[in-house]
Amino acid sequence: MQNNSSRQEILERIAAAGTRRLAFVDSAPVDAESVYKPILPDDITCFMNELEAINGVCVLCDDEADLYAKLKSFVANKELPYLFCRDTHIAQQLELNKIPFSFDEAHFDAMQAGITGCEFLVARTGSVLVSSASQSGRQLNVFPPVHIVLAHVSQLVSYLDEALVAVQQKYGDHLPSIVSTITGPSRTADIEKTLVLGAHGPKEFIVFLSKM
Repeated sequence: MQNNSSRQEILERIAAAGTRRLAFVDSAPVDAESVYKPILPDDITCFMNELEAINGVCVLCDDEADLYAKLKSFVANKELPYLFCRDTHIAQQLELNKIPFSFDEAHFDAMQAGITGCEFLVARTGSVLVSSASQSGRQLNVFPPVHIVLAHVSQLVSYLDEALVAVQQKYGDHLPSIVSTITGPSRTADIEKTLVLGAHGPKEFIVFLSKM
Protein backbone atom coordinates (compact mmCIF):
# COMPACT_ATOMS: atom_id res chain seq x y z
CA MET A 1 0.00 0.00 0.00
CA GLN A 2 2.86 2.34 0.81
CA ASN A 3 4.38 1.83 -2.66
CA ASN A 4 1.05 2.60 -4.36
CA SER A 5 0.68 5.72 -2.23
CA SER A 6 4.17 6.92 -3.14
CA ARG A 7 3.51 6.23 -6.81
CA GLN A 8 0.27 8.19 -6.69
CA GLU A 9 2.01 11.11 -5.00
CA ILE A 10 4.69 11.19 -7.71
CA LEU A 11 2.07 11.13 -10.47
CA GLU A 12 0.16 13.97 -8.83
CA ARG A 13 3.33 16.06 -8.59
CA ILE A 14 4.09 15.45 -12.28
CA ALA A 15 0.55 16.46 -13.24
CA ALA A 16 0.74 19.61 -11.11
CA ALA A 17 4.09 20.57 -12.62
CA GLY A 18 2.65 20.15 -16.11
CA THR A 19 -0.30 22.36 -15.25
CA ARG A 20 1.99 25.10 -13.94
CA ARG A 21 4.19 24.86 -17.03
CA LEU A 22 1.21 25.19 -19.38
CA ALA A 23 0.17 28.35 -17.57
CA PHE A 24 3.32 30.05 -18.89
CA VAL A 25 2.83 28.95 -22.51
CA ASP A 26 1.71 31.74 -24.82
CA SER A 27 -1.06 30.23 -26.90
CA ALA A 28 -1.38 33.27 -29.16
CA PRO A 29 -0.96 32.34 -32.83
CA VAL A 30 2.39 33.17 -34.41
CA ASP A 31 2.51 35.10 -37.64
CA ALA A 32 4.71 33.01 -39.96
CA GLU A 33 6.04 36.16 -41.63
CA SER A 34 7.47 37.31 -38.30
CA VAL A 35 9.41 34.06 -37.92
CA TYR A 36 10.69 33.39 -41.43
CA LYS A 37 12.69 35.81 -43.51
CA PRO A 38 11.12 36.43 -46.92
CA ILE A 39 12.35 34.63 -50.02
CA LEU A 40 13.94 37.30 -52.18
CA PRO A 41 13.84 37.81 -55.07
CA ASP A 42 12.72 34.24 -55.87
CA ASP A 43 13.36 30.66 -54.71
CA ILE A 44 16.16 29.89 -57.16
CA THR A 45 18.13 33.09 -56.58
CA CYS A 46 17.61 32.89 -52.83
CA PHE A 47 18.91 29.30 -52.75
CA MET A 48 21.95 30.21 -54.83
CA ASN A 49 22.78 33.26 -52.73
CA GLU A 50 22.37 31.44 -49.42
CA LEU A 51 24.47 28.46 -50.56
CA GLU A 52 27.25 30.68 -51.87
CA ALA A 53 27.20 32.70 -48.63
CA ILE A 54 28.26 29.55 -46.76
CA ASN A 55 31.05 28.63 -49.22
CA GLY A 56 28.96 26.30 -51.36
CA VAL A 57 28.52 26.58 -55.13
CA CYS A 58 25.36 26.37 -57.20
CA VAL A 59 25.66 25.85 -60.95
CA LEU A 60 22.38 26.80 -62.62
CA CYS A 61 21.64 24.80 -65.78
CA ASP A 62 19.03 25.33 -68.49
CA ASP A 63 18.09 21.66 -68.67
CA GLU A 64 19.50 18.18 -68.08
CA ALA A 65 21.66 18.26 -71.23
CA ASP A 66 23.19 21.56 -70.09
CA LEU A 67 23.68 20.12 -66.60
CA TYR A 68 25.76 17.19 -67.81
CA ALA A 69 27.71 19.40 -70.23
CA LYS A 70 28.65 21.74 -67.37
CA LEU A 71 29.39 18.78 -65.11
CA LYS A 72 31.72 17.33 -67.74
CA SER A 73 33.58 20.65 -67.96
CA PHE A 74 33.80 20.83 -64.17
CA VAL A 75 35.32 17.35 -63.95
CA ALA A 76 37.84 18.18 -66.68
CA ASN A 77 38.81 21.53 -65.16
CA LYS A 78 39.29 19.97 -61.72
CA GLU A 79 41.25 17.10 -63.32
CA LEU A 80 39.18 14.57 -61.41
CA PRO A 81 40.05 11.00 -62.46
CA TYR A 82 36.46 9.84 -61.84
CA LEU A 83 33.29 10.56 -59.92
CA PHE A 84 32.27 7.89 -57.44
CA CYS A 85 28.59 7.10 -58.00
CA ARG A 86 26.17 4.56 -56.53
CA ASP A 87 23.01 5.93 -58.13
CA THR A 88 22.16 3.84 -61.20
CA HIS A 89 20.22 6.61 -62.98
CA ILE A 90 23.03 9.13 -62.54
CA ALA A 91 25.57 6.49 -63.58
CA GLN A 92 23.67 5.88 -66.83
CA GLN A 93 23.73 9.59 -67.62
CA LEU A 94 27.43 9.85 -66.77
CA GLU A 95 28.14 7.00 -69.17
CA LEU A 96 26.01 8.55 -71.93
CA ASN A 97 27.83 11.86 -71.53
CA LYS A 98 31.26 10.23 -71.34
CA ILE A 99 31.98 11.52 -67.86
CA PRO A 100 34.42 9.23 -66.02
CA PHE A 101 32.89 7.52 -63.00
CA SER A 102 33.24 4.44 -60.85
CA PHE A 103 30.91 2.41 -58.66
CA ASP A 104 33.63 -0.09 -57.74
CA GLU A 105 33.89 -0.17 -53.94
CA ALA A 106 37.61 -0.79 -54.33
CA HIS A 107 37.83 2.85 -55.53
CA PHE A 108 35.81 4.27 -52.64
CA ASP A 109 38.66 5.16 -50.28
CA ALA A 110 40.70 6.85 -53.02
CA MET A 111 37.87 8.94 -54.48
CA GLN A 112 38.38 12.67 -54.88
CA ALA A 113 34.74 13.42 -55.66
CA GLY A 114 31.41 11.74 -55.10
CA ILE A 115 28.11 12.46 -56.84
CA THR A 116 24.57 12.00 -55.49
CA GLY A 117 21.02 13.15 -55.90
CA CYS A 118 18.94 14.60 -53.08
CA GLU A 119 15.43 14.75 -51.69
CA PHE A 120 14.76 18.50 -51.64
CA LEU A 121 16.45 21.91 -51.63
CA VAL A 122 15.61 24.62 -49.09
CA ALA A 123 15.79 28.12 -50.55
CA ARG A 124 15.83 30.12 -47.31
CA THR A 125 18.93 28.40 -45.89
CA GLY A 126 20.65 27.13 -49.02
CA SER A 127 20.35 23.62 -47.60
CA VAL A 128 20.08 20.26 -49.32
CA LEU A 129 17.83 17.64 -47.74
CA VAL A 130 19.14 14.07 -48.10
CA SER A 131 18.05 10.71 -46.76
CA SER A 132 19.30 7.18 -46.36
CA ALA A 133 16.63 5.98 -48.81
CA SER A 134 18.70 6.97 -51.82
CA GLN A 135 20.96 4.49 -53.58
CA SER A 136 23.89 6.66 -52.57
CA GLY A 137 23.26 5.83 -48.92
CA ARG A 138 24.85 7.85 -46.12
CA GLN A 139 28.57 7.67 -46.83
CA LEU A 140 28.63 9.75 -50.00
CA ASN A 141 27.15 12.72 -48.14
CA VAL A 142 30.12 12.94 -45.77
CA PHE A 143 33.12 11.05 -47.14
CA PRO A 144 34.19 12.62 -50.49
CA PRO A 145 36.50 15.66 -50.42
CA VAL A 146 34.24 17.08 -53.15
CA HIS A 147 30.50 16.37 -52.92
CA ILE A 148 28.47 17.03 -56.08
CA VAL A 149 24.67 17.05 -55.88
CA LEU A 150 22.39 16.91 -58.92
CA ALA A 151 18.96 18.49 -58.44
CA HIS A 152 15.95 19.89 -60.27
CA VAL A 153 13.99 23.05 -59.51
CA SER A 154 10.93 20.88 -58.85
CA GLN A 155 12.74 19.79 -55.66
CA LEU A 156 13.10 23.38 -54.45
CA VAL A 157 10.93 24.54 -51.53
CA SER A 158 11.00 27.81 -49.64
CA TYR A 159 11.44 26.65 -46.03
CA LEU A 160 12.63 23.60 -44.13
CA ASP A 161 9.20 22.70 -42.73
CA GLU A 162 7.91 22.38 -46.30
CA ALA A 163 10.73 19.98 -47.14
CA LEU A 164 9.97 17.81 -44.10
CA VAL A 165 6.27 17.69 -44.96
CA ALA A 166 7.19 16.73 -48.53
CA VAL A 167 9.38 13.87 -47.23
CA GLN A 168 6.49 12.60 -45.10
CA GLN A 169 4.18 12.72 -48.09
CA LYS A 170 6.72 10.94 -50.27
CA TYR A 171 7.45 8.03 -47.91
CA GLY A 172 4.32 7.84 -45.75
CA ASP A 173 4.71 5.22 -43.03
CA HIS A 174 8.07 4.10 -44.42
CA LEU A 175 10.27 7.06 -43.53
CA PRO A 176 14.01 6.62 -44.14
CA SER A 177 16.14 5.84 -41.09
CA ILE A 178 17.98 9.14 -41.59
CA VAL A 179 16.73 12.44 -42.98
CA SER A 180 19.22 15.29 -42.65
CA THR A 181 20.28 18.57 -44.18
CA ILE A 182 23.58 19.60 -45.73
CA THR A 183 24.23 23.32 -45.50
CA GLY A 184 27.42 24.00 -47.43
CA PRO A 185 30.78 22.26 -47.10
CA SER A 186 31.91 20.87 -43.75
CA ARG A 187 33.43 23.60 -41.60
CA THR A 188 34.54 24.40 -38.07
CA ALA A 189 35.98 27.37 -36.21
CA ASP A 190 36.80 25.50 -33.00
CA ILE A 191 40.56 26.01 -33.39
CA GLU A 192 41.57 29.59 -32.57
CA LYS A 193 38.26 30.80 -34.10
CA THR A 194 39.69 30.25 -37.57
CA LEU A 195 37.27 28.90 -40.16
CA VAL A 196 38.47 25.59 -41.57
CA LEU A 197 36.63 23.90 -44.44
CA GLY A 198 36.50 20.13 -44.82
CA ALA A 199 37.21 19.37 -41.17
CA HIS A 200 34.53 16.69 -40.75
CA GLY A 201 33.34 16.09 -44.30
CA PRO A 202 33.52 17.46 -47.85
CA LYS A 203 35.69 20.54 -48.36
CA GLU A 204 33.78 21.49 -51.51
CA PHE A 205 30.02 21.27 -51.99
CA ILE A 206 28.56 21.90 -55.44
CA VAL A 207 24.92 21.73 -56.52
CA PHE A 208 24.14 21.44 -60.23
CA LEU A 209 20.56 22.71 -60.51
CA SER A 210 18.54 22.07 -63.65
CA LYS A 211 15.68 24.45 -64.50
CA MET A 212 14.00 21.95 -66.87
